[in-house]
Amino acid sequence: MTKPRMLLGLIGLNIQGSMSPALFADAFAAADIDGYYHLIDVDRLPGRKLQELLQSIKALGFAGANVTYPFKQEIIGLLDAVDPEAAQVGAVNTIAIAPDGCTTGYNFDRRGWRNSFAATLGSDSAKGATVVQIGAGGAGRAVAYALMDLGAAVLIIHDIDAARADALRSEIATAYGASRCRLAGDLAHDIAEADGVVNATQVGMRGFPGNPVPAAALKPQHWAADVIYTPMQTAFLRAAAAKGARTLNGAGMCIYQAAEAFRLFTGLTPDVARLHRAFAVAVAARDAASAPAA
Repeated sequence: MTKPRMLLGLIGLNIQGSMSPALFADAFAAADIDGYYHLIDVDRLPGRKLQELLQSIKALGFAGANVTYPFKQEIIGLLDAVDPEAAQVGAVNTIAIAPDGCTTGYNFDRRGWRNSFAATLGSDSAKGATVVQIGAGGAGRAVAYALMDLGAAVLIIHDIDAARADALRSEIATAYGASRCRLAGDLAHDIAEADGVVNATQVGMRGFPGNPVPAAALKPQHWAADVIYTPMQTAFLRAAAAKGARTLNGAGMCIYQAAEAFRLFTGLTPDVARLHRAFAVAVAARDAASAPAA
């Protein structure tokens, strides 16, 4: 009997460190699917426009693709349809391509981050909490809605693009009430008074060094979460851990959103525990390959 075949991928910038190929390879193997997950990295394809990349994967017969920085919002205008949850978030991280070429966008970052937070830090850590979030782009929008799902009392948003931060604040306030969301004033003071801090920017990722969070404001009673997993411990998380804060990296978000995407593409529910193991093995191999020679 011939195995079902499937071609998927990831469109983004600076994605050679992505663990998604390893996660999908493991899920394909478990489901006995002849599948391949291709990295479509605009770092390696200079001058290519997002519209061109989307048309190319449609022409090549991809069943779909994940989408990451910096395309999660730009992709929406190129799609035929957008799932209501993705429309509310205002960002898409997964595209399904029907046999006739029709494209539908979904956002599984929201569920992915929410499920990872609940599994690692516990839902009660967000319920009733005041949270400072740095970053209001595609990933930040998903995290903000996930925090609302988890029952955060007040979300304080900061972004170097003030208009982007205010747009997200306005949408959260409209959907959940004006008292639930505001813009950061004095960022360090807001963090010092908060229960949790989230970095939802690319700062701290390999290729984008730095820490967007004023480390001096971090305290032992904080929890600190990052959407990044390359590296697993960003400068922000290292600073938070050094203060005694509980931390959460972006690994779980990647794993749980991949599980949702795999279910969408195949109709099958992958074993999340197995995906965690596959992720750990892939990260260990990646880190060993990048370690300096002795």
